[in-house]
Formats: sequence, C-alpha cells, structure tokens
Amino acid sequence: MSREFVGVIGSGSFGTAIANILAKNSSVLLYSRTAETAEKIQETRISCGQHLDDKVKVTNSLEEVATNCNVIFPIVPSANFRDSIQQLAPYLRPYHVLIHGTKGLDLVFPKERPKDFKINKSCIRTMSEVIREESLVVRVGCMAGPNLAKELALGHPAATVIASPFNEVIAEGKRLLRSEKFQVYGNPDLKGVELCGILKNIIAIASGIISGLGFGDNAKGLLISRGLIEMIYLGKALGGEISSFIGLAGIGDLVATASSQTSRNYTIGYKLAQGKTMTEAIAEMEEIAEGVNTIQIIKQLADAQGIKPLITDTLYKILYEGMTPQDGLNYLMKYPGSIDIDFL
Repeated sequence: MSREFVGVIGSGSFGTAIANILAKNSSVLLYSRTAETAEKIQETRISCGQHLDDKVKVTNSLEEVATNCNVIFPIVPSANFRDSIQQLAPYLRPYHVLIHGTKGLDLVFPKERPKDFKINKSCIRTMSEVIREESLVVRVGCMAGPNLAKELALGHPAATVIASPFNEVIAEGKRLLRSEKFQVYGNPDLKGVELCGILKNIIAIASGIISGLGFGDNAKGLLISRGLIEMIYLGKALGGEISSFIGLAGIGDLVATASSQTSRNYTIGYKLAQGKTMTEAIAEMEEIAEGVNTIQIIKQLADAQGIKPLITDTLYKILYEGMTPQDGLNYLMKYPGSIDIDFL
C-alpha cells in the first residue's frame, strides 16, 4: 500500500479531528464538499474551529483523493453518505480501503411498494453496506467508540475500534491512527460495531432529556443500563454480536455520548426538555444529530417486526407525536419492570 497520503472525506468537526490524528503518522488529503469552503480552510488552516496540522492538505477534488490515497476515511452525515460514495465511486478501485466514521443508517425501498408495505430489515443498510453497493471496494471497515470530536481536537486521551472482517483493514487502521494519546482496537464484527455507534445515539438523546429535566446520576445510571439492554436486543435483531455491545464501541461509546454536554444527540435531548420543539432544537444545531433519524427508522422497523423497544418508542412519541419529555419519563417509570438481564 502507498503510504504517501491518507484521505478523509468530510471536513466537519469529527472529520477534521480525524485528519489531524492521521497527520501524526501520514500526510492527509481532507476533502471539503464545496470549492469555496475548501479554499477558505486551506487559506486559514482552520476547520470547525480546529487548527489543521501542517501535513493536512485540503481539496475539493474526489479524484485527487482517490488517485493519491489507497486508504480513505469517509466521515459525512448518513443522509448524504450514499450520494457522497456515488460521487467518489468512479475513481475507486478494488485496491482501495475505506474505513468510514459515520454513525447512521440508510434506507432503501423497493421500486414498487404495496399500500400496506412495512419497513423490514431488507430496507436498512449500514454505511459499509452502502459502500459495497455503490463501489468496487471490497475491503471495508468502520471506526467507532467514545470519539467526541471536541475532546479529540483538544488532544485528550481516547480510543477507537476499527471493525472489519479483513485483518489487513484493521492493521491499516491501527497503523494510521494509533498515537501516544489515541489507542486503537480491532473487532471482526463489522455489523455489530456499526450498530453500536448507531443505536447509542438514541440513548444519548434520552440522556439529554433527563438532564434537561433536572434529574441526576441515579436516573442517568438507570437509563444507560436499560438503554444498553435495548441496544443489545435491537442489535441482535439486526445481525450484530452481543460481545461488541459490551466493548469499547458499545458501552464505552454509550457512556461517553450519554454523559457529555458536547454530544450533539445529548444536546438535542436537553433542548427538547427545555421546551424547544424538535424543529427548533435541530435549527439551533451546527451539525446533524444522527439519533433523530435513527429513532424514526428503528421505530418503523420495530413496529413491522412486532417488537417494542420502550426507550426508542417513547422518544418517537416525544419527537413526532407531541408527548412531553416529562410525560415520556413518567411513562417509562410506570412501565412494569421485568428480569434485569436475560440475554446471557
């Protein structure tokens, strides 16, 4: 593999932070979607409030990224992910390695849908599945874990999981990302690790609501523990392994995202508890909170399969059906409890 450049697609806060981490070991090409933004970042050397490492070059050319980089990290919102891969695909070859950092789901519907059509597992794609559908790339992986962009930008100690069924993808991820303040672990369960990063955003929104309502650590501990169990049940239903959910990408990322005021999903929940509507809360955010879209997708899937993930279902009612955050909490607290753990 060429070790000359590594590519990052997406100059948001997380993409920028990863570009700077990669720059400790390699030269980096950071792609920005518009030419004007790319030019501004290249001139000022600042992206999303972060100073760029001298080894990071900013570009608006996907062809330049694919031509010069064998390993590429796509880090764009899930709503734009398929479109971004479609634009990149003409320049990709089977030798490329793509390790994405996007924590969301993509929906694909059949061309002809009956009136009573219900969403099912065949409609849902993770980002690695999108990459395989839209390009020639075979060696795909993802990075997930407690990777809050603001803390990464400050150089605080952190770690991530590179998940892939290909050992060489995990090895490349470790080689490129690992530094004295950034540890990297490997996991062959790509689907499970992707689902960890996706589902924990739901619980993070609920955590923000609890804080916004003025409740403390007992309530937060209750939510995180029951939220993890809900994540495991949903993850198993979608094809993930339990072991991934009790590792760094699962419980590690859940604790960080559900506890941090810098988390976008936590912030959305907090704003809702303070009386903002969903539209108002989203409008005040600088970047997308993936959990909002994930709640809608998982709710539809759960309904179609006849299962009821309590936290997700309640959040859907708060976001889309007018239930107040306080009423949502009251409903969850009054719901009859069952066995603490029954999946081991």
